[in-house]
Amino acid sequence: MTTDTGAHTNRPAQQPYRVGFLLIENFTLIALSTAVEPLRMANQLAGSELYSWKLLTDGGGYARASDGITMVPDGSIQEEHRFDLVIVVAGIDVPRSFSCREVRWLKQMDRRHVLLGAVCTGPYVLASAGLLDGHSCSAHWECLEAMQEGFPRVQTNNRLFTVGRERMTCTGGTVPMHMMLSFLARRHGKELSNAISHMFVCDRVREDSEQQPMPMHPRLACAQPKLAEAAQLMEANIEEPIELQELATLAGISRRQLERLFLKHMGCTPSRYYLRVRLNRARRLLKQTSCSLVAIASMCGFVSATHFSRCYRKVMGRAPKYERMDAYTPVATDTSLTDTQTSLPSSSLQALRRARTEPTYGTFLGRGHGSGEDTGSG
Repeated sequence: MTTDTGAHTNRPAQQPYRVGFLLIENFTLIALSTAVEPLRMANQLAGSELYSWKLLTDGGGYARASDGITMVPDGSIQEEHRFDLVIVVAGIDVPRSFSCREVRWLKQMDRRHVLLGAVCTGPYVLASAGLLDGHSCSAHWECLEAMQEGFPRVQTNNRLFTVGRERMTCTGGTVPMHMMLSFLARRHGKELSNAISHMFVCDRVREDSEQQPMPMHPRLACAQPKLAEAAQLMEANIEEPIELQELATLAGISRRQLERLFLKHMGCTPSRYYLRVRLNRARRLLKQTSCSLVAIASMCGFVSATHFSRCYRKVMGRAPKYERMDAYTPVATDTSLTDTQTSLPSSSLQALRRARTEPTYGTFLGRGHGSGEDTGSG
């Protein structure tokens, strides 16, 4: 069984299906490897070259991943290539990591009716090119708010991945492997897809209908389903926060039970946790969008920019304006991030330095995310 996915014609039946991976500066290596490896294994199991692939960069130079490792590409987007599928691979600081030439090239690929895909934060690049307008799109939860605010014509969702006839997008981590397995199943049937999964010691192939786990509560879903349900309700109701009594009712427990669950498993009260959820979203908006403080305050359920700034400074330890300054100011050499063994920073320290503009930088504070008094829900 072989069914094509995408609007491709004029390709000889015996010619490999040609895939191009556009590496955006600071791309995540895990997203690239988990997208490429299913193609390699498909060829191995089939005993023939079903797929060929090339790694591309803007100018043909080395591509640097977010962990500091550099990749030698197979070519440049300035050269002539023929692809059936092009996948954008991006990672940290995506709004400032791609070029106008890359956007123009992707538009050119679209005019040629090439199937376009993106992994991790790569959908942001496709959206910037206007190539996701009217399309359903999955993306890593860290850049979802930026896409929703910046590209209202894109139909963002919270699914692990979305595979259609013209676009295929997914979240990050190991999910690209599952998207590619789904893609291969559509083209060759599930037998090959399952065989690849078995070779990768993958216990199951995840479905595109599955929701990506949002931060802070994925491990609680099985052990404490009511707590996870309450946390999900909080994350789904940020602009207009729900009162705790209503939250408990919707979760099917009493308010006292709700408070006990949060204190026992999260080390904080429900209102404190809810506040942190709202402020984490505010942090992502501050770092990834140009929305005003007033607009962000409203989008995160605060009655005024003043109240928002006060809460943010108290819980996050700094004023919102400094968070934004960090995001839009080039990172200078920091003596606190210096390798003690050499005058040149190691790859790990370089990667850490580049990550300082990311919304999740320095957010892991342990169980309960700190303590302190509740700052209110308004």
